[in-house]
Amino acid sequence: MAVVPLTRIAWLVTIAACVLGAVLLLVGGYQGYAALAAAVGASAAINLL
Repeated sequence: MAVVPLTRIAWLVTIAACVLGAVLLLVGGYQGYAALAAAVGASAAINLL
């Protein structure tokens, strides 16, 4: 079993929260805020590379 650093887990949780938020905002009809949440999630995903 590989050890996952705590910082990587934190970034994964941030990305998951942003994706979930973007989906919920899209369902609610808030396209602009959903795009913003997706952009923040993409920015967080860059840190995993």
